[in-house]
This record gives sequence, C-alpha cells and structure tokens, in this order.
Amino acid sequence: MVQTDISQLSQECSQWIEHLHSYRDELNSLNQQLQQTAQRPLTREDLTELEHFQNQFQIQLINVHDVKQEAKQLNKKVQYQLSTTDRDVSEETYHDYEKVADDYESLEQTLSELRSDFSRFITSI
Repeated sequence: MVQTDISQLSQECSQWIEHLHSYRDELNSLNQQLQQTAQRPLTREDLTELEHFQNQFQIQLINVHDVKQEAKQLNKKVQYQLSTTDRDVSEETYHDYEKVADDYESLEQTLSELRSDFSRFITSI
C-alpha cells in the first residue's frame, strides 16, 4: 500500500476541477475573440489559421471536459476510500491519480502552447 494521505489527493482533485472550469471559460473567451477576428477582412492564410484555431479550441474543450470527468471520478474514488479506510491510498487509486495528473499536466502544456500561438496570430493580423 502506498503511503499517501487521501485527503491530500482529494484536495488536489478539487483544485484540478476548479482549474479545468477556468480553462473551459478561457477557451470560450478565446473562441469569442476568434469570432470577432473573423469579422475583419482576412487573407486566405489568415482564414486557414483562423479555422485551425477554431478546431483546436473545440478539441481542447473536449479534452478539458474529459480530464475534468477523470478528476471527478478519481475524487469520488478517493472520497470513498477516505470514508472506509485508514487514510492510506491503495496502489490502484495512486495509479489512477498518476494517470489523471499526467493527463492534467499534458493538457496544461497544450493549452499554454495554444494560448501563446493564438496570441501571436492575433497580434500578427
């Protein structure tokens, strides 16, 4: 059995879920900014980039939703263990935690790159 405090994992899951809500809101805001940009006269290249970002925002919204669901499921599992055990995390739960943590970190990196790329695009047109 892995010696990790269950309440710590639950807290981290809750933080991830809050951040994922913020990421969803940010993606929606970026998409609105994209829609406003689409109303301007744009070159064919700009339109291609615009479509790329529109697709990426939709894909990342789906990814945010999926990781949020993973975090919620993990939090439920952790809460159940918290109520039934002596506060040590099972290896299975810790493995699930590591997977969600990896997915969350990967998503954060992807969103950071997307945010940066979109910012460069907006300032270049």
